[in-house]
Amino acid sequence: MQAPMYVFSVPVFVKTLGNLSAILAKGEAYAEQKKFEPAILLNMRLAPDMFPLLRQVRIACDFAKGASARLAGEEPPQWEDNEATIADLQARIARTIAFVQGFAPSRFEGAESRKVTVTMRGEPVEYVGLPYLAHVVLPNFFFHAATAYDILRHAGVELGKRDFIGKV
Repeated sequence: MQAPMYVFSVPVFVKTLGNLSAILAKGEAYAEQKKFEPAILLNMRLAPDMFPLLRQVRIACDFAKGASARLAGEEPPQWEDNEATIADLQARIARTIAFVQGFAPSRFEGAESRKVTVTMRGEPVEYVGLPYLAHVVLPNFFFHAATAYDILRHAGVELGKRDFIGKV
């Protein structure tokens, strides 16, 4: 049996990021169909004080790679936030999926009690693995993935719940 912390992290990240990639592809196709630059979608947001689509996708990827690395006992890699197109975001998603799939399930054995330190607003915050995954990572990961979906849906892209959840 695979380590439960692996089961509830890596495969969840991979599936949702794959769905997010498909959602972005639908957004790009929508822009082409309506004859506007797909990059316009990247700067859209739901409210003035919310991050735009571009940043929502980056953050979802960062939670997936950061949590996977930390739960496996490693420091996560730092990636530049230099994406400027939907293709760039697709590449970041693909790189994130490849990164998290690079961890063997055995690396997550004991992760539920592993100490994890995250820097938040310049200060180190320490968590224990299971509460970190359940109460910090997964809610934030899904919030940003869902917000990316919501931005595109609000822009008129034909998306439904199945696009977000994917095949079960």
